[in-house]
Amino acid sequence: MQLRILATSDVHMHLMPYDYLAGRAGSGQGLARAASLIARLRTEVAASILLDNGDFLQGGPMGDVAARQIQPGQTHPAIAAMNAIGYDAAAIGNHDFNYGLTFLRRAAAQARFPMLAANLSLRRGPDFASHAVIERRLSGPDGQSHDLRIGVIGFLPPQTEEWDQDLRAEMQTEDIVDSARRLLPRLRGMGVNLVIALAHSGIGAPDPSPRMEHAATALAALPGIDVVIAGHTHEVFPSPRWHGRQGIDAARGTLAGKPAVMPGFGGSHVGIVDLQFAADPDGALRVADFRVRAEPVAPDVPASPLVLRPLHEAHRETVRQLGMGIGRTETPLCSHFTVIGHDPGLRLVNRAQRWHVRRRLAGTRVADLPVLSASAPYRAGGRGGIDHFTDIAAGRIDLRHLADLYSFPNRVTAIRLNGRQLGDWLERSASMFDQVVPGQADQRLLNPEFPAYNFDVIEGVEWRIDLSQPPRFHPDGRPASAGSRRIFDLRWRGRPVAEDQKFILATNSYRLASCGLFSPLVSSDAVVLGRDAMTLDVLRRYVRQQRRLRVPEMAHWRFAPLPGTSVLFETAPDAINRPLPSQHRLEPAGTSSAGFALVRLRL
Repeated sequence: MQLRILATSDVHMHLMPYDYLAGRAGSGQGLARAASLIARLRTEVAASILLDNGDFLQGGPMGDVAARQIQPGQTHPAIAAMNAIGYDAAAIGNHDFNYGLTFLRRAAAQARFPMLAANLSLRRGPDFASHAVIERRLSGPDGQSHDLRIGVIGFLPPQTEEWDQDLRAEMQTEDIVDSARRLLPRLRGMGVNLVIALAHSGIGAPDPSPRMEHAATALAALPGIDVVIAGHTHEVFPSPRWHGRQGIDAARGTLAGKPAVMPGFGGSHVGIVDLQFAADPDGALRVADFRVRAEPVAPDVPASPLVLRPLHEAHRETVRQLGMGIGRTETPLCSHFTVIGHDPGLRLVNRAQRWHVRRRLAGTRVADLPVLSASAPYRAGGRGGIDHFTDIAAGRIDLRHLADLYSFPNRVTAIRLNGRQLGDWLERSASMFDQVVPGQADQRLLNPEFPAYNFDVIEGVEWRIDLSQPPRFHPDGRPASAGSRRIFDLRWRGRPVAEDQKFILATNSYRLASCGLFSPLVSSDAVVLGRDAMTLDVLRRYVRQQRRLRVPEMAHWRFAPLPGTSVLFETAPDAINRPLPSQHRLEPAGTSSAGFALVRLRL
């Protein structure tokens, strides 16, 4: 007797087989293509259940257009697609709150499936459901039928209320493992035979810690949990990358001995957990065996008409809006070499933030302080793959290009900080790089666990980075080498920055989250401009005001020379066919197993 569990996660509004940022039909990803694979996988078994693990309402231009234009009573495009495919339940992810609780409630009301958030309580209005019970009938080899009651329970990161300060007055999130311990006896008491945990949470340590963000392994270890669907970090499990980690069987596909799957990002994979049941003499069902895999959606899989039909109007309106002309650039804006300091697009975002904050602070008591600006690259390869780079040619700039440069619904904020804090901010960013041994060739430059969106580059100062020193911080912000100092020769207008020198730093609202990587550097009285205009709106106004952009291509920072030393980093394959940044000693060095072009940098 078999039950097939199918799962998606972190779709992030990648619904259509179309690349809105490039303005052309896309390949591979998208829920419309994943739906065709799901349909085939359903036909292979007699009983199946389809689940989503959250972060489906935000991400990509269609999500932004829907957030601005959808009216009460209209069905959100993501919900329309999921209704058409026939999802049985979905967890709510942290990014599903990005457009506000009211917007989320309206979208949830249109769903024909329950949306689950067991560790969330709302201060006003009814809570979302914590769990759902779904029934399936299994047929045995003897022709006997057995009813299977499936309990599905959903969790979101407890940091959700802290990542968006506006949410703190409206909601409260509980530790994932504590919430599961409290609710599982109640769910088991409802007579369920199987409990599936939809954990919008990454795969972390097997031992629980308070309010851990990546709690999937610790959750799987709890008695009463039978299957875990993980997500949030946009990774794939099972895969060889997880081999050798405590509590994880990367070949069998288990966390703490329980079957578990993480199905990538944007409809790239469908998670499959096949459970084989046996009936005990008293008729009770038990899992006798299982098989787990994350199946990639092949580029040649056709898009499902079930999804294409309800999304036709939303797709057409998104394409129309993104084609609106905003200005022109005389500088190509690409992120192919952002990890070595060459990213004119990132510099444009920083200049727009700086321009906005100066205007907003004019006439205030801090108007005379120097204004700097910090931003990070959002499209820089990594887990997003070889196409996950910004690549805007010189010429006309449309709205789609600005959405490419800044893809999250953050708001511009500004804080007051001193020279010492400024150096510490850069130390956190510089922890993205591996420590290198002077005199050795072709060492890895980047720590793959450190996402590029935490690599802040600051406009208005210059500095150097010494890679021979160990990183001061772990990727999650914990101290690694407290006494280490990679940042040196930090200068403002050519002069060394003093530790007590005062600055204003323009940044984004995400950086103010109390659980964020940079939050220890933000004191309670440091905010001089709270959650202000949307960053994308500021960028659009700045480009329109400038009309014709000339963005300097020289880097704000550089690595300290290390004679006889070279490092390797990944970039887009197309980048190798263009002139390489002349201020660096670069040369092609082959291709990585993931299809990235490898580049050698001689330090």
